Amino acid sequence: MIQKTILAFALLFMGMGIYAQEKKTNNAPLNAAERLLASDSKLTIGGYAQIDYNQPIVEGEYSNGKLDVHRLVLLFGYQFSEKTKFLTEIEVEHVKEIYVEQAFINHEVKPWLNFRGGLMLVPMGITNEYHEPTTFNGVERPNLDSKIVPTTWREIGAGFTGRIDNASLKYQAYVMNGFNGYNDGGTFRGTDGYRKGRQKGAESFMSSPTLATKFDYYGIPGLKLGLSTYNGKSQSSLYHGLDKDDAAGEAKADSSVIGISMLGLDARYSKGGFEAKAQFNLAKNSNTAEYNELTGKDLGSEMLGWYVEAGYDLLFNSDNDQRLVPFVRYEKYNTHSKTEGGLAQNKAYDRTDITIGAGWWLAQGAVLKADYQMFGNELTDSKGQFNLGIGIWF
Repeated sequence: MIQKTILAFALLFMGMGIYAQEKKTNNAPLNAAERLLASDSKLTIGGYAQIDYNQPIVEGEYSNGKLDVHRLVLLFGYQFSEKTKFLTEIEVEHVKEIYVEQAFINHEVKPWLNFRGGLMLVPMGITNEYHEPTTFNGVERPNLDSKIVPTTWREIGAGFTGRIDNASLKYQAYVMNGFNGYNDGGTFRGTDGYRKGRQKGAESFMSSPTLATKFDYYGIPGLKLGLSTYNGKSQSSLYHGLDKDDAAGEAKADSSVIGISMLGLDARYSKGGFEAKAQFNLAKNSNTAEYNELTGKDLGSEMLGWYVEAGYDLLFNSDNDQRLVPFVRYEKYNTHSKTEGGLAQNKAYDRTDITIGAGWWLAQGAVLKADYQMFGNELTDSKGQFNLGIGIWF
């Protein structure tokens, strides 16, 4: 299954490359943070917001809809010098929860080599780095980027990043703290993998470092390809203050940690009014039998997911900057792709989502969205949800 999926993605990438023009160009993608870092102003201000209406549709049941200022984010960039800049992203979720989503310093050593340190996004997949609501189709982000890639995923660390435009290559490599897998109990579980273990820079602790890397290729007009990796161990509070001669305590602490290896492949393509995205993620977890026995959780030893999406801008040939993009997205993801230690695979975690909708970009940074989603798994009948949304980014 895994080999076939990787082969399908490779063929998709090759097909996109053949279909595209062969001339190289600099079409490197920029997210909100990178746009602010590219500014020459001493102080730069930006932001984005997402306002949603979600209406569950369950046959034979009444369901209340939910209206939510899902997130309101302010970004600030400050230039100490031409080479040294600071960026921070302050997010208010659901009107009442305040987070620091990014806060890092960037120093240019060479045009192709930048040191970066602080609270940063883990470079995995598409949506975790490009999560501004005007950059993706659909009111809600793909569920793959919630259940397996725990968007928005950010941790404290340091490393290097840069662009080599002659090779049309962007790279990132960071050493970071890992997930909080155990702190007065286990945090990982089968239903949403690592999501409860994100430390988000809030008094984070580290018992061992992790390594996150990503390479993006943008040498073919309209096509962007990404390869992401994440390797390390989860963090555990049981190591703090542990006597090195306490064999029983060390064995318990070792049981509270899992090893994590994640691979991500992604592609984005646009030509004329046509646009498409695809993403594949495979995460392998070691020591899950011991972890589940200690914590009473049901974490899988492997999580696997992918999605494909296509849309078309009906206003592509118009003489203004508006866009009207109907789209469809198909997602398949399983947080119990494999289990160990006698843990039965929960078929409810083998999920398929289909999203059909449209977005109307009134201007480059303002969009109205509507879609219908069908959620299904291997145990129950599919459920539906109708969504409306407003997104801005400036």
